Amino acid sequence: MKQILDLNTWARKEHFQFFNQFDEPFFGLTINIDCTIAYTAAKTSGTSFFLYYLHKSLTAANRIPAFRYRISEDQVWVYDQVSASPTVDRPDGTFGFSYIPFQENYAEFKAGADQEIAQVRSSKSLFPEILGECVIHYSALPWINFSSMSHARSFSFPDSSPKISFGKMTELDGKKTMPVSIHVHHALMDGYHVGQFIDSFQSLMNEA
Repeated sequence: MKQILDLNTWARKEHFQFFNQFDEPFFGLTINIDCTIAYTAAKTSGTSFFLYYLHKSLTAANRIPAFRYRISEDQVWVYDQVSASPTVDRPDGTFGFSYIPFQENYAEFKAGADQEIAQVRSSKSLFPEILGECVIHYSALPWINFSSMSHARSFSFPDSSPKISFGKMTELDGKKTMPVSIHVHHALMDGYHVGQFIDSFQSLMNEA
């Protein structure tokens, strides 16, 4: 479900109109997330660490309204829910895009994710059968402990979906951390909203 945001009553109306004119309206930053507790919890329960932190990230995004805003024909649409479109690796070294609907319950989310991942890995198509109107574009680079990141983008293609990438987990003095790159459309949100997402994501990762 979705509805149009009334720009005339939105405090960020002028910000939207200003940044929506930019050739490159996205801004991004990279932070380190403490995943010590989350990694232990995932391994103890025998689940995929990737799916575990993906679900935590998606849960945090759904709690921040700005992450559920999308632009279509100069209108801002507010979706009830944002889902995930992560890249899925294949045995031949390539990848495919996927669509994993958000479920609050982790077991239900994982069941859908496992099915989608298996389907992508058995396919040769780059795109999934369902793309989803409101998604976050996710990617994981577990081989690289990056400190910054950029994305390939077609400026002529209308895109307002956040892009979140996860890097290599490293450990120092018993503390496990992972770099996370976050790119968002500045017409829809500011650093304040990204900060809200980061705080929520870290809080969820700290739950045992």
